[in-house]
Amino acid sequence: MATKNRTWGEQRIAAELRLKLGLTLSPRTVRRYMPSRPRRRGGRKAQSWATLVHNHAGAVLACHFFIVVTATFQWLYVFVLLDIGTRRVVHWNLTVHPRSEWTIQQLRNGLPVDGTHRFLVHDRDGIFAPAVDEALRSMSLQVLKTPVRAPQANAHCERFIGTARRECLDWMILLNERHLRSILAGVDFSLQR
Repeated sequence: MATKNRTWGEQRIAAELRLKLGLTLSPRTVRRYMPSRPRRRGGRKAQSWATLVHNHAGAVLACHFFIVVTATFQWLYVFVLLDIGTRRVVHWNLTVHPRSEWTIQQLRNGLPVDGTHRFLVHDRDGIFAPAVDEALRSMSLQVLKTPVRAPQANAHCERFIGTARRECLDWMILLNERHLRSILAGVDFSLQR
C-alpha cells in the first residue's frame, strides 16, 4: 500500500487496513513495515520547510489575503504582509477587487526599505498571478510558494488571521469598507512569541 500510494502515511494505511480488511493495527506498527523513503542530495536528508523558515526567519516576509463579509454581504479582501523574524505586520490594506496590479502596488508600498529581506512566502492563490512573481523577482525577492493544500506552510500569517478574527472581527458586524478600515487601524498588530 505504501509503495502504490506514496502520499499515504501510517495513519491512512492503518485506517484503510481496518476499513477494507478488518485488520486493526497501530500506526506505529504500520510504520515499522513501511519502506524507507529514498534520501536526497547525495545521501543527506533534505531540509524541511519548517527548518528553512526557522533558519532564515530574519530574511523572510509572508503575505496572505483573507476575506471579511460586511453587513450588506459585500466581500472585502484584506492583504497582510508579515515579517517572520519579528512577527509584526509590515503592511496591510483592503480592497473589493484584488487584482495583480493592486497586489504588486501593495508589495511595493509595504516592503521595508533596508533590503534585508530575501524571501517572500505566499500561497498558490489565483490573486498571486505570474506577474506578481515577476515583480517580486525584480525587487530582488525570491518567491517561496507554499505546497498545495498546506496552510501550515504559511502558519505565521494563518495564525495572525485567526487571531484577528477570533479577538476582533468575529465580535462585530462590519458595515462597509470604511468601517473595517477604521477597526483595523485601531488594532495593535504586534504578535508575541
